[in-house]
Amino acid sequence: MRIAVLSSGGKDSSAAWWWAQCRGWDVVGLVTVQIRDGDSHMFQVPSTNWVEHQALAAGISWYSVDASGSVDDEISSLELVLRDLELDAIVSGALRSDFQKVKLENMAHRLGIHSFSPLWHQDPYNHLYGMIENGFQIMINSVSCEGLDEKWLGTVLDLDNVKILKSLSEQYRFNVDGEGGEYETFVIGGPHMPKTLQVDGTASFETVRGVFKITNIH
Repeated sequence: MRIAVLSSGGKDSSAAWWWAQCRGWDVVGLVTVQIRDGDSHMFQVPSTNWVEHQALAAGISWYSVDASGSVDDEISSLELVLRDLELDAIVSGALRSDFQKVKLENMAHRLGIHSFSPLWHQDPYNHLYGMIENGFQIMINSVSCEGLDEKWLGTVLDLDNVKILKSLSEQYRFNVDGEGGEYETFVIGGPHMPKTLQVDGTASFETVRGVFKITNIH
């Protein structure tokens, strides 16, 4: 199977990437939709320009898809890039968004390939905790909800602080896995990559929103 992983660089697409590797499939590259302006209903925005370094660490290709924040443009731009890759399937980290999953499946159908969402409806906390147990180094690179302050920006989750994250999610009623956009992540290491990325950056925070802006990866 020749597959491409739709990757934002975050935890869910990284878990999906590892899932494909464990099946012995040929991961020909990471494909990242980069939003030119604003937010996206489909894809993560922060730090996506650094996914190239994950691909370089793994020795695979990186394909950047430039798109606006409209769903139609995101899907059509993505479809144009995938059409030239001679794939059997795409793999994504979709967790609970029916909208995202259906859009990707319809696109794959038009391309004549399969669409896999191996994380679909996994238990949020068990999914997150299991990734950490398996060696994924998940860095929080944005927060946007009550309960998560500037201290979390640039934090790499471990088996201790993820329990604190769970407690806060219960207290402030946000999704512990960030599925509602409460926080975003960038994975700097794990079983899917042969090396750990060293990341430099700066944090900025205002009211309930903050970003850890990556400035260098080495």
